Amino acid sequence: MGDLAGIRDRLPYLSDLGVDALWITPFYPSPMADHGYDVADPRDVEPVFGDLAGFDALLADAHARGIKVTVDLVPNHSSHLHEWFVEALAGGPGSPARARYVFRDGRGPDGAQPPNNWPSVFGGPAWTRVADGQWYLHLFAPEQPDLDFTNPEVVTDLETTMRFWLDRGVDGFRIDVAHGMAKPDGLPDMVPSADTGLFADDGPADHRFDQDEVHLIHRRVRSVLDAYPGTMAVGEVWVSDDERLSQYLRPDELQLAFNFRLLTAEWDLEGLRTAVEHSLATVAATPAPACWVLSNHDRPRHVTRYGGGERGTRRARAAALLQLALPGVAYVYNGDELGMPDVDLPDAVLQDPIWERSGRTERGRDGCRVPVPWTGDQPPYGFSTSPDTWLPMPAGWGPLTVAAQADDPHSMLTLYREALALRRSAAFAGPSLEWLPAPDGCLAFRRPGGLVCLLNVSGAPLQVPEGKVLLASAPVGDGRLPDDAAVWLHR
Repeated sequence: MGDLAGIRDRLPYLSDLGVDALWITPFYPSPMADHGYDVADPRDVEPVFGDLAGFDALLADAHARGIKVTVDLVPNHSSHLHEWFVEALAGGPGSPARARYVFRDGRGPDGAQPPNNWPSVFGGPAWTRVADGQWYLHLFAPEQPDLDFTNPEVVTDLETTMRFWLDRGVDGFRIDVAHGMAKPDGLPDMVPSADTGLFADDGPADHRFDQDEVHLIHRRVRSVLDAYPGTMAVGEVWVSDDERLSQYLRPDELQLAFNFRLLTAEWDLEGLRTAVEHSLATVAATPAPACWVLSNHDRPRHVTRYGGGERGTRRARAAALLQLALPGVAYVYNGDELGMPDVDLPDAVLQDPIWERSGRTERGRDGCRVPVPWTGDQPPYGFSTSPDTWLPMPAGWGPLTVAAQADDPHSMLTLYREALALRRSAAFAGPSLEWLPAPDGCLAFRRPGGLVCLLNVSGAPLQVPEGKVLLASAPVGDGRLPDDAAVWLHR
């Protein structure tokens, strides 16, 4: 399964890689209907992963190595096995226990229709009916009932959870669905878009997310963090409008928000430059730096997204230098530093609720969640003492292992180690960048400290300009930058 002791055991690897901080996805008690994001108790450890003493030991060892630790905060919903939801089902309509969640009567003469037409993110309706006839809201899986943040008890409990972990010494939180939590009055129907007939999944037409009242909750979150100097929160905010996203980064709200434009950008000059420009524009009038992401546990890994195989790996190497040259904060999804691709898993092993909720038409996110390979030529590649892992690891990953890449000067792992070491130098100083004139198909910018980054997506080699070569994603010994490659210069 992987566990907290396993992370603790791999802290030397993270130190060698050169990371500053670790984000751990949910390890709380959970029936695991959604990768642990269905939390039954937010203030304890799932026994499969260890216990609180083991977490404290991990935290202490990480801090001793200068690595900060952030943990996932999942405020929008709980598990259906959380004691509160068990009480809500038993309490019946109108009970105080039910008021912690979003319960409503159904529509139609016998209440047999859902209260509104909202879809679940995972497919199907966002409502499930209970035995007494009422319906409860779940923007995700039915095992993840939405909490009602107009209830003061819900807000207070979130603050209690934050203090529980902050008192243990965590350095902050990644807030799941940080654009959720607030629901519009009356829970109005969503109107399908005229051109597609489909419900919007972003913008003002999507009543499920990015409601103005969510900022009241983030101010409460910030007030707790401000009592613990040096701590922070980064929000998972799937909002594409620059101005709307920037509102989450006001001085009394989140310190960071993931901007997913680079993760969703096409591999071409316009897509990549637009992603950078919009991300910088979002934070320009805020106290926050930009926050760059190429992959995460919810989206295909970028090796696969960029075409897979040799081409995807070549592009992923270049994208790493682009991401790490940009001003701000960079998050690296575990395994990206090894060049891991997605895995085409058999139907029988899929665990993501999207698979079943979509009527087995969408395979979900399991392909990007296969464990990291460490040593050897056969599964489980040192990840486990058992040949079985929670998602099966494929044959042929021997060359991807940490052991195989650690001493290879041309490996993806070496590229990341060298890039992260250089990123600490004065060449990367300053919160901004300046776009430079460049040939067609070449992205070029300079940081105030003297770093110049060039990314070639032109389809042909380009001449490398004058300057000291610090690092390149592909050989540039002949003075030419290959296609789908990037180079760092200092001048």
